[in-house]
Amino acid sequence: MDQETRTRLEAAAFRGLVDHLQRRTDVQNIDLMNLAGFCRNCLSKWYMAAAQDQGVPVDYDAAREIVYGMTYDEWKRDYQHEATEQQKTEFETTKPLHALISGHHKA
Repeated sequence: MDQETRTRLEAAAFRGLVDHLQRRTDVQNIDLMNLAGFCRNCLSKWYMAAAQDQGVPVDYDAAREIVYGMTYDEWKRDYQHEATEQQKTEFETTKPLHALISGHHKA
């Protein structure tokens, strides 16, 4: 497979993931972190880092708006729930498995 085709396919897969996460507003970020080690914020940070690598100015708020499909404040207001003690405990337990760019993993 040539690089251009690969890049197009990866971009389509990314858009599919973002679309899915935008529709699954019932899934909390902490649950994603606890289960998969990344969340919407991590994906936003990966997006921002990729933009910076390409010399494209995208700040964290803009990247989150792309991933969330709305501003982060709107998402928090409409969909984010307070984490339970069990979720918080699991978050601490799973920290070593969190995505390196997430800002939660301490090497």
